[in-house]
Amino acid sequence: MTGSIHATAIVAPGALIDPTASIGPYSVIGPHVKIGPGTTVGAHCVIEGHTTIGRDNRIFQFSSLGAIPQDKKYAGEPCELVIGERNTVREFCTFNIGSPGGGGVTRVGSDNWIMAYVHLAHDCQVGNHTIFANNTQLAGHVEVGDWVILGGFTVVHQFVRIGAHGMTAMCALLFADQPPFVMSQGQPAQARAMNFEGLRRRGFSPARVAAVKAMHKALYRDSLTLAQAQERIGALVADTPEAQPDVQMMLGFLAAVSPQRGIVR
Repeated sequence: MTGSIHATAIVAPGALIDPTASIGPYSVIGPHVKIGPGTTVGAHCVIEGHTTIGRDNRIFQFSSLGAIPQDKKYAGEPCELVIGERNTVREFCTFNIGSPGGGGVTRVGSDNWIMAYVHLAHDCQVGNHTIFANNTQLAGHVEVGDWVILGGFTVVHQFVRIGAHGMTAMCALLFADQPPFVMSQGQPAQARAMNFEGLRRRGFSPARVAAVKAMHKALYRDSLTLAQAQERIGALVADTPEAQPDVQMMLGFLAAVSPQRGIVR
């Protein structure tokens, strides 16, 4: 495979572009950018800052990656944007670098499908195999787990976490943490169910799906406090040992919930 850099593209000295990568017309690549093998950058993109992009990504036209954070405290520190492999980034997306107050790195994993007009603010941490529908907007320091699907126009408040395998409906507005497996809807978002169909498609056994149903019952159906729900969820492993990774993931997520923010209810 042979890449190409269009004659109208501007690539700054110091940029590291793999020979098999392609840069489209009128795109601008900054001096601290690294672009891996097989990645294609469409026309009229701007990639700047200390940005590292892995292999086989497809970045569509008019995206802006690696710009400074929208944070008045930022003073030019060499923070980063790191993007993994095999991601699709559609038109007009904006991903900012991190900030010193948030670890300094905005990170996107691998195999994500990110649609048009998505914004990732500074210090966001996005896992693998996610789908962000058009106009999803993440404020600073948001964490998104693996296999999450965010519906179009979803808006996520700063510092909110969304657990793995979760899903939001169109126009959801998240002010609180969304635990793993949860499907939410509304403004503000409320938990509606667990993502059972998604789990089945990903190969979860009936026993594991049943354990997730029991977690949902403990969190949302039996009028338990969060501490009581955690205790009941922890006991599920005795009856369903194969669900231990799912239980541990849920308990780990709940243990880190801020009392001020809470979880979606």
